[in-house]
Amino acid sequence: MRKINLFWPALLLCSTVAMGQTETMETSSDFATRTSVGVDWKITKGLHLDAAYELRTVDKLARIERHQLDVGIQYSPVKHFDIGAGYVFIGHYDSEKVYKPRHRAYVDLTGSYKFGDWKLSLRERLQLTHKAYDVNPYQQTPNLLELKSRLKLAYKGFDALEPYVYAEVRHCLNGPSFTADYDEVSERYINYQSTGYSDAYLNRSRGAVGLKWAITDNHAVDFRLLADRYREKVIDTNAEGTKLKSYSWEQTWVTSLAVSYLYSF
Repeated sequence: MRKINLFWPALLLCSTVAMGQTETMETSSDFATRTSVGVDWKITKGLHLDAAYELRTVDKLARIERHQLDVGIQYSPVKHFDIGAGYVFIGHYDSEKVYKPRHRAYVDLTGSYKFGDWKLSLRERLQLTHKAYDVNPYQQTPNLLELKSRLKLAYKGFDALEPYVYAEVRHCLNGPSFTADYDEVSERYINYQSTGYSDAYLNRSRGAVGLKWAITDNHAVDFRLLADRYREKVIDTNAEGTKLKSYSWEQTWVTSLAVSYLYSF
């Protein structure tokens, strides 16, 4: 049996035992940007409708990674508690610049607590992303279900400026799952069998620091610095799902600078 990657033993132990072969981990890094403009319409007290457009670049600003349109609604039934829902269209380009659009729907619940000039909030968001292009269903989940949990702390002691920090984790809830054995002699996987979409794992961790500047009652600008660790399972099978060619993990560290403009009315 091949040597175990000591950096991830706890996370990979169960799958390693089941597979009879330790997964490899490939690591890379990148710098990206996010630029967005949005509107927030206060329909009535406690009820808001919002929309935004976002442009993202990757590969150290060398390539446009996506155009994104987002529409959503937020409702506060009681003080310190919000309910939200929305739709996102993602015009995504992969590393080969192939256009791969996605449709996403989400619902979220946010609870907050104020103490002095500080505000602590916890948001739980469940999102379903449909990949509107052909995928190998044994390698990728066509309709990906994820849970995002964000804990945010903001300081509201200034008139126009609101500094904040937050931490967020995202879990894949229905990744492709399978069983297989690794033959040391031929250095190939054997006895491969797909078991559906039952794999759940942490696929992104994020830390952020930001500053929101309320220029006027209607205009605001938000600056954020994001530090992300992406961790994705990479499965390579034939189209028929009868042969597993390779199995590994990809880890990417991405630092992003985000600037957002919001018009409220």
